[in-house]
Amino acid sequence: MQEQDHQLQEWVERVSIQYFGLPFRHRATYNGRLKSTGGRYFTKTHDIEISPHQLRNFGEEETEKIIKHELCHYHLHILKRGYNHRDQDFKQLLAKVGGSRFCKALPAGEKRKPEPYRFKLLCRSCGMEYMRKRRTDPRRYACGRCRGQLLLSKLDFISKT
Repeated sequence: MQEQDHQLQEWVERVSIQYFGLPFRHRATYNGRLKSTGGRYFTKTHDIEISPHQLRNFGEEETEKIIKHELCHYHLHILKRGYNHRDQDFKQLLAKVGGSRFCKALPAGEKRKPEPYRFKLLCRSCGMEYMRKRRTDPRRYACGRCRGQLLLSKLDFISKT
């Protein structure tokens, strides 16, 4: 386990005891791929992932609110109570411990650049074109306009604009 993950693990365990009065007995890790969400709770493994981008951009206070949010999912799931966002148990516990309902949006510089179109599907019958970012098997699809057969061709990078 990396040093940062070890510190996060201790932080989550401390918040769990302090605000919930119950221990956190699973793994807490950072996941740098989380851009549009502050954290995730996994119902099968009971592990928690937290976005390091939230910590970097908004500080410890906001990240602790995210930790509380994920711990609400965790403890309610373990206790076999309503752990989903829409459940009253979840809403009440979240308000009680002071967790955040939603994380703050990351600044524009943190978002991924749009991927350019690299492929084109062309209908043999009507000539309709479908721009694609990823390669697809044209045999699995038909034209949405006339149900005709499609041909796949590779493009020299065309911007999405």
